[in-house]
This record gives sequence, structure tokens and C-alpha cells, in this order.
Amino acid sequence: MKIASNINFLTIPGLASSGPRHWQTIWEKQHPYLFTRVEQDNWDLPACAAWVEKLQEYVAQLNQPTVLVAHSLGCLTVAHWAQKYFSPLVKGALLVAPADAEYSERLNFVEGFNPIPNTPLPFETVVVASTNDIYASIERSEYFADSWGSTFLNIGEKGHINASSGFGEWKEGKIILNQFVNVLTDPFQLQCA
Repeated sequence: MKIASNINFLTIPGLASSGPRHWQTIWEKQHPYLFTRVEQDNWDLPACAAWVEKLQEYVAQLNQPTVLVAHSLGCLTVAHWAQKYFSPLVKGALLVAPADAEYSERLNFVEGFNPIPNTPLPFETVVVASTNDIYASIERSEYFADSWGSTFLNIGEKGHINASSGFGEWKEGKIILNQFVNVLTDPFQLQCA
């Protein structure tokens, strides 16, 4: 399945980056001319301030409309980035399986991600969540979506929506992304939404 080619994408992985079987990596390999990955200096000991600054380095280099495609702690990085920075070229963000750095004991070593921002993001967003994500309850994921002003999609029992949960290419994710891009790039749909 193809991905919309009328906009660029900046992928923001979470803890440990996204390995070769992760959908973010697969999408990047399938569409190298559309996707650019934000590469953090330390994937294993996430520090919010450093991750936000690295994201800003990439955003500052954008030269055309872009959608952020974040996973797990990458979603929190986007939320924190939006508290400090803005770019008119960032048209929206697909936020998949946001990790709950406040309540997940699995993330007690991450630095500076708390408190998680709870104000609306200044661009269109979609939060995609699972009912059995080990890093965030579905209730917390919905709370993040409400706080950020996001459309919320509960896709059922899909784990952390990563390679360990059995996701490869994640064709459903491509459909979600394409529909999101269509809304962002079609003024008529935006007016009618």
C-alpha cells in the first residue's frame, strides 16, 4: 500500500529507536524520499530536553509541509516540543501508542518527560492507542488525546503497536495516515469537519 506523496513525514521513534521490523522503519525504507527519521544521541536513556532539542534541529531544516509520525516516547517528545517551539511547516502529527511516563513503572528511568503536557497541540493530531498497551492504559491514552485536542482511535488489543506486538508493515496504520493526510491537505474536508 502506498503512502500519500503530497506531504513529507518526520518519524520520531521512542525508547531504543525503532528496529528493522518496526513499522516506522519499514515505512522509511519503502518511502525514503518521503520519510526522515529524527536520530537521537541516546536512544536507551531518554532525556526529554535533549530529545526535544534534537527534534527541533530536524524541524528547523524543513522546507515543505510535514506530518510528524511519532511512537511511544516520541509522542511525548512531540507534546513537549510543541510547548517550546512552533513551525508553520508542521501540519499535523500521528501519535501512536503514547507512553505514560507518569504512571508506567517500566519508564521510571526516563528523564524530564513529567509532567506530560496537557494542553492542546497547535496542529491537527490523531492519537492511536491499544487496549492492552503495557506502557499506557487505554484510559490514559484517551486522556492524552482529549488534552492535546486529538482525534482518538482505539484499535483494540494490539499491544504497544510495535514489532514485539507482531506489527510489521502495519497496513492499517498506512490507511490511518493516508486518511489523516487527506483531511490535512483538502481544504474542503477541513471546512466540513
